[in-house]
Amino acid sequence: MSTTVHTLPRQTLAHEPGMPAASSLGLPPPLPGRRRLSSQSLMGQEREIEIEHAGQLYRLRLTSLGKLILTK
Repeated sequence: MSTTVHTLPRQTLAHEPGMPAASSLGLPPPLPGRRRLSSQSLMGQEREIEIEHAGQLYRLRLTSLGKLILTK
C-alpha cells in the first residue's frame, strides 16, 4: 500500500484568507504559542485523510453530520 504524506508549513496563519475570523464565529483567539488550523485547511475537499504520527497511521474522517473522528 502506498502512502502519500502531505506536510504543512511550520508557519500557518491563525486566520486563513477567505475564512471568517475566529472572533466572528464566537471563538476565542488561539492561546499564545499555539497554532490554530481550520479543518478545511487539513481536509481540503476530502472527507477522509491519513495522518502519520510517531510511526503510526491515523485516519481523520468527516462524518455526514459534520463531526470529525480520529481513529488509529
